[in-house]
Amino acid sequence: MHVIDDAQRRARLGRRHLLAPSGRVSSAVAVADAVVALHATDAATVFLSTCARLSEAAVETVERALYEDVSLVRLLSMRNTLFTVSAGLAPCVAASNAHAVAAKERRSLLKHLRDDGNGLGEEWLTTTEREVLAALVARGPATGIELSAAVPALRTKITIFPGKKQEAVQGVATRVLRVLAADGRIRRDRPRGSWTSSQFRWTVSEPWPARHPAEAQAELTRRWLHSYGPATEADLKWWTGWNLGQVRKALTASGAEEVGLQNGATGWVAAGDAGPEPEVEPWAALLPSLDPSAMGWADRGFHLPAGHRAALFDRAGNIGPTVWWNGEIVGGWAQLADGEPVWRLLSDVGRDATTAIEAEASRLSAWVKDIRVTPRFRTPLERELTA
Repeated sequence: MHVIDDAQRRARLGRRHLLAPSGRVSSAVAVADAVVALHATDAATVFLSTCARLSEAAVETVERALYEDVSLVRLLSMRNTLFTVSAGLAPCVAASNAHAVAAKERRSLLKHLRDDGNGLGEEWLTTTEREVLAALVARGPATGIELSAAVPALRTKITIFPGKKQEAVQGVATRVLRVLAADGRIRRDRPRGSWTSSQFRWTVSEPWPARHPAEAQAELTRRWLHSYGPATEADLKWWTGWNLGQVRKALTASGAEEVGLQNGATGWVAAGDAGPEPEVEPWAALLPSLDPSAMGWADRGFHLPAGHRAALFDRAGNIGPTVWWNGEIVGGWAQLADGEPVWRLLSDVGRDATTAIEAEASRLSAWVKDIRVTPRFRTPLERELTA
């Protein structure tokens, strides 16, 4: 069996994730396709991850793709998490993951309505959804608060988990809008405030064309393996949120090939992709919290020294802002109150690396300008650097 060692895996990461300087591109869509999906739980991550890979980093480039061309779209999909993917890949992600998430979200809301005992159910939800869509058509993009003012049903309050320790009274607006978005009937438009804000306006959209889930899973697996392979079954299971049976069927249907990994595990690559990766020039990067290059595998041992984990992850397993050198995470970074990026190296990387990291910090400052980014998920090192 062909064996791909950790150095080759890091070279693949640098080239295929567009992090080596010669690999950077001018298109936000090309970035999204290269990494398959950008984490979007934290709105700033989409911009920081994309601009780290653009030849000319600019907020406007990403905003144009999200809100004007709509060539990038946000989908609640893998692991019930919000991702941003290219419009070309969106039908595949919808069929392989998002439709199942949408069905789960709808069941959950209907159960809360039934448990509340106020007589609300599927008919009420259908009518409310219709009224929300009509309001958006009539007025254009609107925030949740604006929609609640226009659609009285959204101001309904229900008791969730009645009689249990976590019992609470909640409004239904957020849940109804989440279901509509998961179904693909509305999408997140420009936010209130800057590009770091998650207070989105909503606008109407059309659901993605239907595809067979198994075929979509096979296609998504091919795309993912090209960007993240070699990877294990456990990596693919973790990244997609599929069960083991689905993972194995998708690997078979995608034509994936087995390879050996340096740690002795069995890995998988896309068909015909087991050959050596060309060397890439030295590269440095400052990547944000939840960047796909840091969150693409369950086992990150080939690019993350074990001793760095405690400083760079929160208790829930979310990684914070990271400093990279030649495909390895070597430290973490943050912004001071005035926006200046600061970092701490956890590995001894030498003068050339330090110079390259300083250049990336200057590049980051040039396009972020006076915007202050605080990750949604704070990690120990990020907190120390900003203290």
